[in-house]
Amino acid sequence: MGKRLVWAVLAGAAADLAGLGLIAAAAWLITRAAQQPPLAALSVAIVATRAFATGKGVFRYVERLTGHDVALRAQAGTREDLYGALIPPQRPRHGGADLLSRMVDDTEAVQDLLVRCLLPAAAAAVAGLAAVVVGLTILPLAALVLVAGLALAGLALPAGTAAAARRWAARIAPARAELAGRVADLVHGSADLAAYGADEAALRRAEAADEALAALERRQARVHAAALAGGTLLQGLTVAAVVLLAQGAQVGSVGTAVLALTALVSFEPVLPLAAAGERMAGITAALRRLREVRAAAPAVAEPAAPAPRPESPLTVEVEDLVVRHSPAPAGRETRPALDGVSLRLTPGRRVAIVGPSGAGKSTLLAALMRLVEPESGRVTVNGADVRDLAGDDVRTLMTGLTQDPYIFRTTLRDNLRLAGPDAGDERLRRAVDDARLGDWVERTGWDAELGEDGRTVSGGQLQRLALARALLYDPPVLLLDEPAEALDEETADRLMADLLDVTRDRTTLLVTHRLKGLESVDEVVVLEEGRVTQRGRHDELVAVPGYYRDLWESEVLTRR
Repeated sequence: MGKRLVWAVLAGAAADLAGLGLIAAAAWLITRAAQQPPLAALSVAIVATRAFATGKGVFRYVERLTGHDVALRAQAGTREDLYGALIPPQRPRHGGADLLSRMVDDTEAVQDLLVRCLLPAAAAAVAGLAAVVVGLTILPLAALVLVAGLALAGLALPAGTAAAARRWAARIAPARAELAGRVADLVHGSADLAAYGADEAALRRAEAADEALAALERRQARVHAAALAGGTLLQGLTVAAVVLLAQGAQVGSVGTAVLALTALVSFEPVLPLAAAGERMAGITAALRRLREVRAAAPAVAEPAAPAPRPESPLTVEVEDLVVRHSPAPAGRETRPALDGVSLRLTPGRRVAIVGPSGAGKSTLLAALMRLVEPESGRVTVNGADVRDLAGDDVRTLMTGLTQDPYIFRTTLRDNLRLAGPDAGDERLRRAVDDARLGDWVERTGWDAELGEDGRTVSGGQLQRLALARALLYDPPVLLLDEPAEALDEETADRLMADLLDVTRDRTTLLVTHRLKGLESVDEVVVLEEGRVTQRGRHDELVAVPGYYRDLWESEVLTRR
C-alpha cells in the first residue's frame, strides 16, 4: 500500500509539473516566435512543448490509476476491519440503518482522504514550488508575490473552509444515518405501518429527516461556492500583480508572458485544496464514527489463549448463573435477567424452558452461546468454562434456532446451505420436511429467490426456514428458541410433535410457550423473573400448584 501511494504522489506531481512546463514552454514559444527568430532557435521549445503535453496526459493517467487503486484498497481494508470489529458480539449501540450508513458512506471518507486531500495536496506543493523556482529565475519579486498568493489559496483558504465546515459537518453523517433509518422503516415496515395507520406519520418523519439533511448540504454547497470564488479571485489578483511587477521591471514580453501564464497555471492544482479543506471536516467526522464502531467494547471478552474445543459427547452445566444486561446505577439495584440459574444437560438429554415473556429464557440461550457476559456463576462444557473457549468454538458446539433469524436475498437452497454448504438434495429435503416446510418448498421451488430479511415469506415460513437451517447444521447441543412461534395452532402442534420426534436422543434445550408434547422431554424448567421457580417432568409439574399448572390449564381450556 505504501509503495502504491508513493507512486501515486509522484505521478500526480509529475503531471502537474508537466502541465506547468507545458504552459511555460508554450508561452515562451509563442512570444519568441512573434519576434521571428530563426527556426533553429525555437526547436528546443517545440520539442519541449510536445514532450510536456504528452507527459501530462501519461502521468495524469498513471496518477488516476494508481491513486484510485490505493484509495479503493484502503476503503476495502477499512470495511474489512469494520466487519471484523462487528463479528464479536457487541452491546447494541447502533441500529442497523446507522451501521449501514457507517459501512457505506463513512468508509468512503477513506477514499476521499486519499484522492481528494492527500494526493492533491502533495501534487500542489510540488507544482507550486516549481512555479516559484521559475519566477525566481526571471523576477524574484514576482516570485515573492506568487508565494503569497499560493500560500493564501493553498493554506489560508482551506483552513478557513475547514473551520467553517467543521461547525456543521459533524451533523451531516448522523443526519444521513437518521434518514437511512427512516427510509428503512418505511421500506421494511410498510405493511405494519399501513395496518396500524401510521404510514402518514412515518412518511412525515422521513420527509423531515430529508429536509434536515438537505439544509445541511445546502450550507455545504454555499461554503464550496464561496471557497471557489475566493480561490479564483486570489488567482486573478496574483496574476495581475505579477504582470504589473514584470512590466515595471521591464523583463520583456517573453519574460512577462512566461511569468503571467506560469502564475496562472500554478493555481490549478492549488485551488481544489479549498474544497479538500471543506471535505476534510466531513472526513474527520466520518473517521470518528468509524473509530466508535471499532472501539466498541464487545459483549464478551475473548480469552487470550483459548482452550481446545471439547469433543463430543458433551455435558453442559450451568451453575448459579447471574446475567445483568446493563450495570446498575450507583446506589440502585436492578433486577438481573438471570438470577442464580442452574441447569445440567447430559448427552441425549432434552430440557424444556418455560416461562412468561421477559423471564430470561432467551438470555439463558445467549449465555450458553457466549453472546452475553455473566455477572457471576459459570457455564461449563465437559468441565471447561466457556469463558476459556473461543467464542466461535462455543457457538459451533451450542447453537440452533435463535430470535430474529436472518434470511438473505438469495435462493431458498442457498439460504439453507448457509448451515450446510456441502449438503446434498437429500439432506436439504430431510431438513425442510422435519421443519414441516416440504409442501411449501414443492410449490415455490428450491431456486425461488427470497426477499431481503425474509420479507417475501410469512412469519411462520421464516421461522420454519430458520428451524430447517438449525436442524441441517446439527450441532452437538441443539438450542431452539420458540420454534412454533407465528404458526397457527394446528400447524404448531404438528411441528412440535415432529420436532420432539426428530430430537429424540439428541441433546436439546427447547424454549417454548406451548406445553403440549412436553411430557416426552426429560425435564421442564420454569423461569420467572430470571429465577428457577419449578423444575421436574411434565406430569409432576401439572400435579402441583404453580405457573406451569396454570399455563397448562389455560392451554387445555383454550383447545376445548
